Amino acid sequence: MKFLPLIWSGIWRKPGRTILIILQVGIAFALFGVLQGMKTGVEEAITKTRADLLFVQPNVIGEPPLPLAYRDKIQALPEISLVTFADGLLGTYQKPDQLVYVLCLEPRDFWLDLVPEILKVAPKDLEALRKNPAGVLISEAIAKKYNWHLGDRIPLKSSMLQKNGSGNWVFEVVGFFTAHEIGAGSYIVGNYSYLDEARVANKGTVRNFYVIASDPRRAGAVAEAIDKMFANAPSETSTATLRENAQQGLKALGDLNFLIRSIVSAVFAALLFSIATMLMQNIRERTPELAMLKTLGFTGRAMFLLIVTEAALMCVFGALFGLALAWFAFPFTAKWIPGLTMPLLVIETGVIAACGVALISAALPARQAARLHVVDALAGR
Repeated sequence: MKFLPLIWSGIWRKPGRTILIILQVGIAFALFGVLQGMKTGVEEAITKTRADLLFVQPNVIGEPPLPLAYRDKIQALPEISLVTFADGLLGTYQKPDQLVYVLCLEPRDFWLDLVPEILKVAPKDLEALRKNPAGVLISEAIAKKYNWHLGDRIPLKSSMLQKNGSGNWVFEVVGFFTAHEIGAGSYIVGNYSYLDEARVANKGTVRNFYVIASDPRRAGAVAEAIDKMFANAPSETSTATLRENAQQGLKALGDLNFLIRSIVSAVFAALLFSIATMLMQNIRERTPELAMLKTLGFTGRAMFLLIVTEAALMCVFGALFGLALAWFAFPFTAKWIPGLTMPLLVIETGVIAACGVALISAALPARQAARLHVVDALAGR
């Protein structure tokens, strides 16, 4: 502690330079925090995704929807505890470019906790939907977007025709749901029975089924059994767990790890050269002062530790500043991915990385200070 004033004065000998170093480190670690937080957060979110929930859809995108009769056949398979389904209607509200999708479900209690990381419904809102066939639930995002309120009637125009030949559909807002998806502001939740009774085409069909396996460890075998059962049917299926779908979505983005490593490595390499250059300049300007310290009995080792400590304090402070910025900015990034949060591991890794940056960038300047010859330094040589 007795050397703290000396270290503090060394850090703030040139305030402008110190602030520049802290800002450089802060910006680098803010980028590190967001990117590494995205990577680690996505991996944790996928790990937490339900492994027992299966998603059954047509085998080829663009094929006709699946018959609702598949539900009973799937339910009859062993190791299955629940089967439900979803369908929908795409319409426009007031203007052709204001697309609204009506996600049509069975208003049953299992939706209260089926996929809470994506969609949450309160019991009273689900009950309101159950009582009103033409009712819909809306999210806060779409309510703000179109200024909708409880009790409003929502007219939509769709290419899906009703039995009377009209493409005009009218729904009534009866409650709300909470969504964490990127498209939460573009869809509402309605009753499947109302949709299927009113439409002309594709009666008795659904877009996909949701299946819960009794044993998550057997979910893969259950998925194979479902696809095998409909292998030669007019509408073949493709079944995967919700976790597998999330992993496939991540793969579709490319090698996220390689991309993040490349960006972070390039930023840190530039940061190391920049800090090392400024520290070398600092040592050259402080040569007489450092020589005076040696005349007072400071050893080469003490000089080395003095310079490294100064660099470590600046880098750690800058890193904490940058990670704090990343922490506050992360919710704006995370809103695009359901259930994504920044793990504390990222903060811990960032602080360790900051110490590493300080040690590497200060090694050469600190070595130069440690090997300083008093006579040559005072003589200006």
